[in-house]
Amino acid sequence: MDNRPQWGTRAGFVLAAVGSAVGLGNIWRFPYVAYENGGGAFFLPYLFAILTAGIPILILEFTIGHKFKGSAPLSFFRINRKMEWLGWWQVAISFVIATYYSVIIAWAFRYTGFSFTKAWGDDTGSFLKFDYLKYGDVAPGELGGIVWGSFLPLVLVWIITLFILFKGVKKGIEKANKIFIPALCVMFLIIVIRAVTLDGAAQGLDAFFKPNWDTIWDGKVWVAAYGHIFFSLSIGFAIMITYSSYLPKKADITNNAFITGFANSGFELLAGIGVFAALGFMAAQSGVGVDKVATAGVGLAFAVFPQIINEMPLGEVFGALFFLSLVFAGLTSLISICEVFIAAVSDKFKIARNKAVLIGGGAASIISILYSTKGGLYLLDVVDYFVNQFGIALAGLIEVILIAWVFKQMKPLQSHANAISDIRAGLWWKICLSIITPLVLGYMMFDLLRQNIMQKFDFESGNYEGYATSFILFPGVAIAIGVIVVGVLFTLKKWNRSTIEEYSASKDKGVGL
Repeated sequence: MDNRPQWGTRAGFVLAAVGSAVGLGNIWRFPYVAYENGGGAFFLPYLFAILTAGIPILILEFTIGHKFKGSAPLSFFRINRKMEWLGWWQVAISFVIATYYSVIIAWAFRYTGFSFTKAWGDDTGSFLKFDYLKYGDVAPGELGGIVWGSFLPLVLVWIITLFILFKGVKKGIEKANKIFIPALCVMFLIIVIRAVTLDGAAQGLDAFFKPNWDTIWDGKVWVAAYGHIFFSLSIGFAIMITYSSYLPKKADITNNAFITGFANSGFELLAGIGVFAALGFMAAQSGVGVDKVATAGVGLAFAVFPQIINEMPLGEVFGALFFLSLVFAGLTSLISICEVFIAAVSDKFKIARNKAVLIGGGAASIISILYSTKGGLYLLDVVDYFVNQFGIALAGLIEVILIAWVFKQMKPLQSHANAISDIRAGLWWKICLSIITPLVLGYMMFDLLRQNIMQKFDFESGNYEGYATSFILFPGVAIAIGVIVVGVLFTLKKWNRSTIEEYSASKDKGVGL
């Protein structure tokens, strides 16, 4: 374990953790989630969710990685052999996400170039659908041909990502995040300053911040807050366990968790201001209310924002900064996602890091080509929905239940965290992870299953987004189930004896305890 890579500095680890947490969802998902769930009033359940679920789980995963010094499968194996499958399940989820997340970054790369000439024209929605991604030319479930405007920047994304991963933890991931995160913050701050000075910005900010206190009594709003925090902080799919396994013996775990959690939330707030100031400008230019232009996801980034860029002075510069921000936010997250399966493969099969990067990163990059086809956006939509909703949240729920209730690891993990941290993980931490988080995530999963099984799987027209049942079942449901099967299958191969003996020897020396 002494040979395990380590972060060069504490700041390097924190920036990498923040870089993983700050991704595309912070920019194109959070502002709309807050707006839809009570505006300013949403920040109360949001803050409560950070303190009772987000940061407690961050502390948990930082502690697991630091104490057991391994990738998620190895760390869970060292907790209890019966937990290893959960680690591989999370690894498989990360692998699937990497295959399509990379393509979205490629789109942002291409749109950065489009910004300088406003190549999308006046009808930005049609340009996206028919001219650029060409998904309007095929039906859901069909791949069509390769879209070269998507494929070529995808190659560039993977070249950058794999180059950084080949360089290793200290010289690659840490150095990249020390460049990307400050650059991202500076670029987005410029975007926000420009956005809030636009005509109509006040209208957009009023829509974003104006509180609807009636929503506080709506349970779905609280569930939305917990759900967003869970997905936003990169918890539940092995990233934070992997990153914290590279921490040195002396590491202030709880403090790092608070810094990571609130840095992520700070960026989300900044993103909300920038996005809704720009939406307010667009609403003013169009003579409609903000509710008519507010949206989220791919439509916000690649259809609505180009419209905003068309209308504003020096829109070319604003557009280039916006899409380059998406690239930087996406790359830091993609690097962390890939590191999950690279570390796991390296640990399990005892192979050199470069070989693990070549195998894991190479496989993910090849599969990602499927999403650069004409039918790629439909495929991405279904896979993302089922892997996120029925993968990450469920894996996180099972992780907390197994650690808190089945294998009763809360006390030893608490002791480990408190021994090396300035802020103590006290009774509040145990209550949050043992009671509050399982109850909220359990309700989320129940509600999702109820909606999808009882309402969405209508063989006539009730499927998710109206897709055909065959397309919902494969790839959607098949992949959600497949990642669990993969998790179980990988446990069939036994760990190398030296890996087991290595940890036993380290315990005798007091390492990781």
